[in-house]
Amino acid sequence: METHGGGMMLREGLILLGFALGFVLLFRRMGLGATLGYLLAGIAVGPQVLGWAGEAEAMNRFAELGIVMLLFIVGLELNPGRLWRMRKEIFGLGLLQVLACGLALSLLIGLVTGISWAAALALGLPLGLSSTAQVLPMLQSSGRLRTPSGERAFAILLFQDLSIIPLITIVATMSRNPADQAGPPGWQLGLMTAAAIVGLILAGRFLIRPMFRLIAGLGEREMFVMAGLFTVVASAAVMETLGLSTALGAFIAGVMLADTPYRHELETSVEPFRSLLLGLFFISVGMMLDLGAIADRPVFVVSMAAALVAVKAAVIAGLGLAFRMRWREAAGLGLLLSQGGEFGFVLFGQATAALLITPEAASLFGAIVTLSMATTPFLMQVMRRFAKEPVAPDERPGPTGHTAASALVVGYGRFGQTVAQTLLAGGVSVTLIDTDVEIIDVAKEFGAQVYFGDGTRLDLLRQAGAGEAQLILFCIDDDQATPDLIDAVHDAFPQASIYVRAFDRRSVIRLHGHPTTSVVREVLGSAIIMARLALAKLGLGAEEIDQAEATYRKMDRKRLQLQLEAGDIRAAGAMDMMITESSR
Repeated sequence: METHGGGMMLREGLILLGFALGFVLLFRRMGLGATLGYLLAGIAVGPQVLGWAGEAEAMNRFAELGIVMLLFIVGLELNPGRLWRMRKEIFGLGLLQVLACGLALSLLIGLVTGISWAAALALGLPLGLSSTAQVLPMLQSSGRLRTPSGERAFAILLFQDLSIIPLITIVATMSRNPADQAGPPGWQLGLMTAAAIVGLILAGRFLIRPMFRLIAGLGEREMFVMAGLFTVVASAAVMETLGLSTALGAFIAGVMLADTPYRHELETSVEPFRSLLLGLFFISVGMMLDLGAIADRPVFVVSMAAALVAVKAAVIAGLGLAFRMRWREAAGLGLLLSQGGEFGFVLFGQATAALLITPEAASLFGAIVTLSMATTPFLMQVMRRFAKEPVAPDERPGPTGHTAASALVVGYGRFGQTVAQTLLAGGVSVTLIDTDVEIIDVAKEFGAQVYFGDGTRLDLLRQAGAGEAQLILFCIDDDQATPDLIDAVHDAFPQASIYVRAFDRRSVIRLHGHPTTSVVREVLGSAIIMARLALAKLGLGAEEIDQAEATYRKMDRKRLQLQLEAGDIRAAGAMDMMITESSR
């Protein structure tokens, strides 16, 4: 029986992954995004069409971990500098958007359906939220995340994610379920929430951070992945045990690690699991879609989905104008955030459990959200006509997150420190990466933020902002910047100029012909400086010293060129030690 059950799971998993792969590839190829592909894959394999997969509710429970990990990554984005700079957009524009859209939609639902005000709020407030999982990847892939309108969209989505907890509390307060009414009063629930948050923060500072420091010292990649997943799941489990929101637990876990040097590595470790589980979540949403309810009331579903998109687009565009956006940008922002979001399904479930709405109403409005999400890829294309702005300008100085810096310096040892500090002195924003925990700690004492991570991994470079950086400088030693790595980095980030610290002449020859802007031998400059000082001590004048340096550099270039033409790496070491008559 166990073998048979395992076989069924494998068969269902194969069907789900196969359909998801096919639909997502198709819709990606059409430029319509992955979310719509996942939704339609779930509809196709669901019980109301082919019926080839298992229970959607069971998978949905597991796939909700995708939302938990999404909020963890959102928390990792909240470094204090970026949060402070965007405070007006987050807590001003974001708050007004949630309230205005939620109340407007609640009023519309109440007028159209005639249901009670509590039920209308339980439906309208969730509809005011947009899809973080759908909008942010689309902004990133189109290169618009760092534009003014892209940052405002991010600010609104961030506040929407933060508002999940208050919205769940509002639904619980209006609950008609005797079981809910028998629970703790609101003030006690608030105290429990505050105590849990404080406990998580203390655990993060005195338990989680030392754990990551220990793992970073060991240098075990698998342990880092395991620790990252443990942090997310443990924080969510603690909150669930207390009867609180798992999403809140994951968000707090992200925030308490946002200002640590391990942020980029954590984001890289969790991101693949988040993407897969969030995809499964959208598949389960498609599987649970009540096609019968749509068939019974198709006009209502289509008209309400259209009204949802129209109301949110109009309200958000109006708020954009109030915040002094140009009308094209405001209209584009409204279209971009006009759909319902994934947290709507979660809040509909909470409202159903609270006996505020019927399961049929939850299914009907779930179909409305799904249909509105299906319009987003098309509206995104319309939005591009409105928001005619530069694709990715770096309008504000200094790092503002993992996408902000103009230069990415890999390695913060004695060589990397000189390079990075010179760039900073020139007004260039820099993101620093290293794997040495002691260097990271010492740098922090002197006010430098160095992130922990293996800078030879493409996924970590991408998380650190290599996709938008103008410069990538490999200041690591021991010839870790291999030709294969340089080729891969150039293919992945063609917009960036690549600079490499080379150990010796052999390293220069190995990298010849590969896409580097410059390869610098690590001791050449300092050796020449010492030679100049020695010549000055012997009484040579400035002109004679300059001539000696020029002669050496000319002969050095000539020798290097001959070696490059011959490809003779073995002879390079011996030739470095030669002292020719003409170089004296």
